Amino acid sequence: MKATKQFGDFLKVILALAFLSAVWGCASTGEFRGQGTAANVTLEKKNYRIIKVAAKGESSGFKLLGFIPFASPTYAEAKESLYESISQPLEGRAIALVNQTEDRSYMYFILFSIPKITLTADIIEYLDETGK
Repeated sequence: MKATKQFGDFLKVILALAFLSAVWGCASTGEFRGQGTAANVTLEKKNYRIIKVAAKGESSGFKLLGFIPFASPTYAEAKESLYESISQPLEGRAIALVNQTEDRSYMYFILFSIPKITLTADIIEYLDETGK
């Protein structure tokens, strides 16, 4: 009789986990983003310095029932968040984002979902020919 009760408890836990995985899930996609502008600069010499490795910025949204958007994540907001993650001022400096990736993820719950864009990039600063 005790073994039957333990099996019943085990079955309840398995069914609860199956139910939760059916109503709550996540999805994610990623993309390597090449630079959209052309610059006639080569990175073969010591003509740049690394400002920050793996700088990260995020933007989140909210969708009711998984398809009615109330707020959508934006690339611009994620990029602004990426720049804010740097502790030093960048204005007036010759900087570039390299090795940039964009990840889109979705967390699904019973009545809503949360889409998110995450940008990651290395930030470099170009130096003049004297290395300053």
